[in-house]
Parts: sequence; structure tokens; C-alpha cells
Amino acid sequence: MLITHARLATFGSEPRLIEDGALLLEGEHVAAIGTTPALTTQFPNADRWDAGGQLVLPASLCAHTHFYGAFSRGMAIPGQPPKTFPQILQQLWWRLDKALTMEDVRYSALVCLVDAIRHGTTTLIDHHASPNAIDNSLDVIAEAVREAGLRASLCYEVTDRDGEERARAGIKENVRFARSAGENPRLAASFGLHASLTLSDETLADCVAAADDLGLGFHVHVAEGISDQEDALRKSGKRVVHRLGDAGILGPKTIAVHCIHVDEGEIARLADSETWVTHQPRSNMNNAVGVAPVERMLEEGVQIGLGNDGFSNQMFAEMKTAYFVHKLAQRDPQAMPGNLVMDLAYANNARLAQVFWPDQRLGELSEGAMADLVFVDYHPTTPLSVDNLPWHVLFGFEASMITSTVCAGQVLMRDRELLTLDEEAITARSRELAAEAWRRV
Repeated sequence: MLITHARLATFGSEPRLIEDGALLLEGEHVAAIGTTPALTTQFPNADRWDAGGQLVLPASLCAHTHFYGAFSRGMAIPGQPPKTFPQILQQLWWRLDKALTMEDVRYSALVCLVDAIRHGTTTLIDHHASPNAIDNSLDVIAEAVREAGLRASLCYEVTDRDGEERARAGIKENVRFARSAGENPRLAASFGLHASLTLSDETLADCVAAADDLGLGFHVHVAEGISDQEDALRKSGKRVVHRLGDAGILGPKTIAVHCIHVDEGEIARLADSETWVTHQPRSNMNNAVGVAPVERMLEEGVQIGLGNDGFSNQMFAEMKTAYFVHKLAQRDPQAMPGNLVMDLAYANNARLAQVFWPDQRLGELSEGAMADLVFVDYHPTTPLSVDNLPWHVLFGFEASMITSTVCAGQVLMRDRELLTLDEEAITARSRELAAEAWRRV
């Protein structure tokens, strides 16, 4: 397929903005990139898709999300409103995850996948929990991902908070899924852990042994709230990053989610171990847990990507939040510049994705890269260049402008029409299931 008459924003190591650009897709990859006159002459018989002057750029990637949380939208938390982050966990998330049935798991995932397609996010790294529906839950999510046509890395959240039997079941589910995930090129696996504050030394050791046998890294929440640090010090006399590092959790295949309350020694250890950190500013604001020292960590060599922690898969909204919240927190208009936000969202997230898909080049439009792209019906009223593109994204883009989404050469949405999922049917069944889950909560 030859996409023509697009304004192509390529991103990548040598970003370009190609006016009246064209893109040839062959199979799952970008086969050629150039101007419309050049490529229509070179490939006169290719099927054509006229972009009509829309901006075409690489599809978004999400470095950390929770498909299981979709049913929380609009749900009243039982009892008094929580005052602290531990209370949010106890009163909302640890009640909701226990209420999920296997059908809930499927439809919660489908709701998030519809949202991802609508918002041009084609690669997602998920972290799942459903304590009363553990066995084969990752297969249920994987099937939904296959139906959607997206790309996802999946894991199950191991925790001791629901007892030894469920902790063992969580370990088993991670291992079982990891052994089969490689059969589909758009699926991958990691080893899920909740957080230091709900894991004993014994369970951590069992997880490390299981993961090592499969060559897996971990996906774990780290120092999201100050309570995680207080618990680690109480349990071990060590701060969270050091406790996890000494247990064998850190490393270049591991994702340490949040890392808000980390000190200089922990930052150094994250950098030295080449552990990935992900930043989720919308969630951090919502939970009132603080703002991660992202720029400080980057200065020390920590690898950092951008996730959403289960908020909408409209990653442009996450980019905007990252841009603004650091300025507010530091009272510094120079904090977190727009080009740095784009680096987190595209270049860094693409490098993180290569932990799971080492042969797939994402986050850029170039020959040989995966054909993951999004059409944005954005016609700026001020000049647009490759240099000022980040600020157009941050100040000009809106979700309503996203019209088409392509993942690995497969068109998932064209002219705002979803082609792989029945959004109306999913929405109707989700509404029924969510109401039942709320009653159980």
C-alpha cells in the first residue's frame, strides 16, 4: 500500500518533516519513504491511500499500563474517601481486582484496546491482576490483543497480599504464559510483581528463580508512594531499590515503574544495573504521590520511558501532562522541555520495546521500520517544522484529530472507523459487566 499526500513526521535518529510525503508499506514494514511525486512514479501499480494532507507520524507506545482497571471509571469507592495512597490501593484497586471474573478480564482488556486503536497507540506493556481469576488470564488478554491487531507485552502481578496459594498461582501464570508468548510476533512476556511492600523475601526469591529459568526481566512498581520506602526499611533495613536489587530483580530487562521516592544512591543503582524506569504523571497526580525526579535520573544515565498506568491510551495526553507537571513541581519554566518529552515517548519507549521485540524497529518512520503509524488531521495555523514539532504536539494535538491507526502494516482504524473490533458490542457488554463488578465490590 502506498500512502500519499501526507505530511510525514519521521522521528528517529535523523528526524525529518516531508511535505507532500509518501510511504510504501509492504507486509509489516515500511519499504520506502519519500515525496508523493517520487514514490508514485517509482511504484505506479501500488494500491493508494490518499492522506489528504494529514500529518502522519509513528504510532504511540505505552511503557506501562493496566488493562484490568477499565471498570473503575465512574465507580464510587465504598466507605469514606481515601486520604492516602495505601488507602487508595486498599479501598479501590485491591477490591476491584478481586471482583473480576474471567469475562471481566477479557472485556476490560477489549475496552482498553479499543481506546488504544482510537488514540493511535499500537504497542503496550501491560501489568495484570485478577486474584480470583488467575489461571490462563494472560491467555484471555492475549486473545483480545490478537483480535485487536495490536502489540502487547503481558505479565501477571505476583503479590503476597492475597495469601501463599495465590502468590504461587501468579508465579505459575507468568511462567506458563512466557513459554507460549513467542508464538505470536506481536505478543511478549515479562514477569510481573506488585511492589516491594507486598512481597516477602521468600516470594521474591521464588520469582527470581522462575524468571531466570526463562530469561525474563521483571515489571514492578517501585517507590510509587512513600509507604513503599517505609515498608522496605522496616522489613530489611534497605531502601526499595536496594532491597529489590539485592534480591536479583533489577537489570536491563526489568521495568521499575514510577520511582518517585528514590534517593541518589537508588538512582545510581538503577543506572548501574541498566534497569528501565517508566514515568506516569497523570496517575501520580491523581494519587497525589509526588513527581518523579525524571530529569535527575536521566542526568545519571537511567533509562526512562513514558507509560500511563491504566489512564486512557491517548499518549499525547500523557506527553502534555509530563511537560506541564514538572514545570509546576519545580516552579521552573525550563523544566522538562518539549523535545525531552518526545524523547521519552518515542525514542526511549522504542528502545524499551526492543527488550520484548528485539527485531522490531518502532517509534520512527524509516525504511525497514515496523509499519506502525497514525494519521492526525492537524492543519496548524502557524509554521510547522521538524524543530518545533514537539510544541505543536503538546499545544495543538487533540484526541479528536486522530483518524487512522496502522499496526505492523494492518489497518486497525481508517477514517475513524474501527476495522478489527466491534466497539458498540464491546461497550454494551462492558457496561453490563462493570455494573455487576461494582455490585461485587
